[in-house]
Amino acid sequence: MALLDVRDLRVRFETHHGVVRAVDGVSFSLEEGETLGLVGESGSGKSVTNLALLGLIPNPPGVVESNGVMFEGHDLTKLSDRELRRIRGNQIAMIFQEPMTSLNPLLTVERQLTEVLELHKGMSRRDARKKAISALGDVGIPSPDQRVDQYPHELSGGMRQRVMIAMGLLCDPKVLLADEPTTALDVTIQAQILDLMRDLQHRHGTAIVLVTHDLGVVAGTTDRVNVMYAGRLVEQASTSSLFAAPQHPYTQGLIASVPRLDGDPNADLYSIDGSPPDLANLPVGCPFAPRCDQRQDRCTQESPVLENLSSDSARRASCFEVETVGGAS
Repeated sequence: MALLDVRDLRVRFETHHGVVRAVDGVSFSLEEGETLGLVGESGSGKSVTNLALLGLIPNPPGVVESNGVMFEGHDLTKLSDRELRRIRGNQIAMIFQEPMTSLNPLLTVERQLTEVLELHKGMSRRDARKKAISALGDVGIPSPDQRVDQYPHELSGGMRQRVMIAMGLLCDPKVLLADEPTTALDVTIQAQILDLMRDLQHRHGTAIVLVTHDLGVVAGTTDRVNVMYAGRLVEQASTSSLFAAPQHPYTQGLIASVPRLDGDPNADLYSIDGSPPDLANLPVGCPFAPRCDQRQDRCTQESPVLENLSSDSARRASCFEVETVGGAS
């Protein structure tokens, strides 16, 4: 049985400008010790998906619906706030994308880290401080015994991000939701953080959902990939098969836009024409059709569904141009 099983997750925001369907029918599973990549352009619904899993979507204006978000036999969407708080940060932890808005500016780094350990692990203040200092050192913060007493505004953006990562890893969670965890870090620290996350997996069997724009990180660290566009999953595949032969035109465009070492250094970088759609006013048919160079008339009238490929039952795609079990041409 999967450690985490997400079934038909939907998130909408009811605004003055209309209903924004940020996540529309997303389903996936996560196995123990697995890393699942979640990729797509900004606004595709990746971060909202992670927030919804932990009950962090404010209501109003957000409304979360699903056929279940199952974690170890419990439906997270049916738990009370008190029950969710026992899981959140402990068994399921999240590394947030914006540390300056996620860290409390009125509390020292020590208090924000030790609070997690005191609450979930029952540690004494002294033991929690030692653990916090060790965690800061693990994520590459110099002089952690001094930095632990500072406030977030006294740290650089990269250091604040590392504090967020340390906080996410403190309780050795079973599931780690990592939202762009290495965006603000230089390449050396990025590699160190990814190695730390891999080490956590090997020691504790931690499963990771990795949200990132960096396809290089996806290729080097994930086992499977979910590609999102306009709040929907458009392709699901193992990492190796996705990069070897992307099926959906959007996935093909994302991979083609990555610079290659063996490519022509004078050639222009490929880019996908157009912009992502307005989620409050989606086009009729396939939401990617206005930007797709493979579209047919059918694409502007009908919306394809995510189906298994006829050539590989382990892969799924939502495109009329791809041979699926459902009989797309």
